[in-house]
Amino acid sequence: MKLNRLVQQYQGSDGEVGYKMATFDIDVIAKSTGGLAPTILYFHNNQDVTDDIRSLRFGVDSPYTYIDDYGQFQTMLYKKEQQALNNLYDTISIRPRNMSTAKQILWSFGVLLLMGIPLLVAMILR
Repeated sequence: MKLNRLVQQYQGSDGEVGYKMATFDIDVIAKSTGGLAPTILYFHNNQDVTDDIRSLRFGVDSPYTYIDDYGQFQTMLYKKEQQALNNLYDTISIRPRNMSTAKQILWSFGVLLLMGIPLLVAMILR
């Protein structure tokens, strides 16, 4: 089995060989590259480990079967991916920040109304 930089081999007290994640210190960054879906990049110590994570996730063998703490690692990555995506969408959103829930609903309704004006004018001039 070919290991990557994120997986380390260890020997248990009973002499059995096992595998565990080498680190849980992964930084996740989401970028918009002009397509429909954002690109998610993974870094560890300022080094790109995106290919390592992809090889774990999309390998022939499921990492859950041979890596002891992969479930915890995957949970941590999922939370960081969600945070990175939220940060990306907040930077490209036209919604003002630091508003109460009621003001956000009014803002959304106002934007929807503003977007509907051309349709309303087209229906009237028809």
